[in-house]
Amino acid sequence: MPPEAVEPSVSSPPARGIRGELRALLALAVPLCIAQAGQSLMGVTDTFIVGRAGTSALAAVGLSHALFFAVSSFGMGLMMGVDPLVSQAIGAGHPRRARDVLWQGIWLSAFVGVVLWAVLITVPSGLPWVGVAEEQIVQVRAFLHFRAPSLPLMLIFLTVRAYLQAIGMPRPLVVSAVLANVVNLALVPLFVFGGQSLPAWAGPLTHVPAMGAAGAALSTLLCTAMEVLIVARAVQLIPVPGTPSRKPVKADQLRAFRVGLPIGLHIAAEVGVFALAGVLAAKLGPVSVGAHQIALSYASLTFTMALGIGNAGSVRVGWAVGAHDTPQARRSGLMAFATGAVAMSLSGLVFALFPLGLAKLAGAPPEVLPLLLPLLMVGAIFQVFDGVQGVGAGVLRGAGQTRFTFVANIVGHYAVGLPLTLLLGFHLGMGVLGIWWGLCAGLITVAAAVLWRFWRVSAGTLRPLEG
Repeated sequence: MPPEAVEPSVSSPPARGIRGELRALLALAVPLCIAQAGQSLMGVTDTFIVGRAGTSALAAVGLSHALFFAVSSFGMGLMMGVDPLVSQAIGAGHPRRARDVLWQGIWLSAFVGVVLWAVLITVPSGLPWVGVAEEQIVQVRAFLHFRAPSLPLMLIFLTVRAYLQAIGMPRPLVVSAVLANVVNLALVPLFVFGGQSLPAWAGPLTHVPAMGAAGAALSTLLCTAMEVLIVARAVQLIPVPGTPSRKPVKADQLRAFRVGLPIGLHIAAEVGVFALAGVLAAKLGPVSVGAHQIALSYASLTFTMALGIGNAGSVRVGWAVGAHDTPQARRSGLMAFATGAVAMSLSGLVFALFPLGLAKLAGAPPEVLPLLLPLLMVGAIFQVFDGVQGVGAGVLRGAGQTRFTFVANIVGHYAVGLPLTLLLGFHLGMGVLGIWWGLCAGLITVAAAVLWRFWRVSAGTLRPLEG
């Protein structure tokens, strides 16, 4: 590949007109959506397979996933500070600078990942204080024992993803996601239920012990490591002019940290309120938390469309800002908003029309169905708002506007959503359904705020973060 291929999309003329902009956005968004869905699908696979081991195991996995993402979300957002720095460097025609930023992001993600690993393994000690049963705590602790080591690997993967999407090369992300899901689908039932039921020709696999919920975490750890190796090899094959520096550079890491800190706080705030919802559901019993986890797994899977479109919008807005073309940044951002809203509306229709089919596909236990079906209907309603706020965070990130999303999430989820969650779920006795209506109200507030913010800032002049 010649050096100029590092920035294939940037070297071409900017998209003009609605159709041209839509084609350009989808060319990047579709593979990113597939890659993003692949990441979420591993968690869905864990939920579906472990659910067949019983309601208690399902509840443990649901709570474990909530705690994992409550802690890891800060690191995930922090590393997204690399996104606008890389895409704007590419838009400005500086591929060497983009590679330098990648290496500093890798150093930063490794350090942050190890710190969060240490934090995560201490979290189960606080669960008795919120009324979680001892049986679930034991399974949660075992799950996180294997899931926590994947944190540094996951953050490194996200940093490399930022680079690959910024240079318009998402194919390795798709390949890694597909292969990881194939391997995960084979390993999860093996580790969860053990190999004693396998035929004799399976050899050593027949001696694999049944690990329960912890087996799903071990599978995810191995698959995450495989993904990192695949994308790292892809980057190694991409030439850039000159010799990028691989040594730690404090100034560059601090710059990425400053850009990413508000993103980390905003994502931690968003994921934190969903994690808190999971803990509140756990206080209502295993049936409630099981229904919550299945519905949340579906919502998380469909939300990958918004994340993929948001990432594509972030790249296109970042390219335009780096090239000092604010009108193009506005066109790219608004098209991303519209595309995300339409895509998530379609997924909402699926939730509304086929709730029973989705519940059966998830292998929901009979006692979970009466709670799960109404939750899927609520999920259908907030899909479009979840899409708008997810895409909005992406396009604002590409423009370098990372602080507002944090404020919007704090106000939307904690000043609006959480009080309604407590009011409806507990004071008015609606249970887990009330919890979800509260979450819905928070998402609507955030969606309106980020759309307003981008409309306002893109009406002026957007300036690159560097130079």
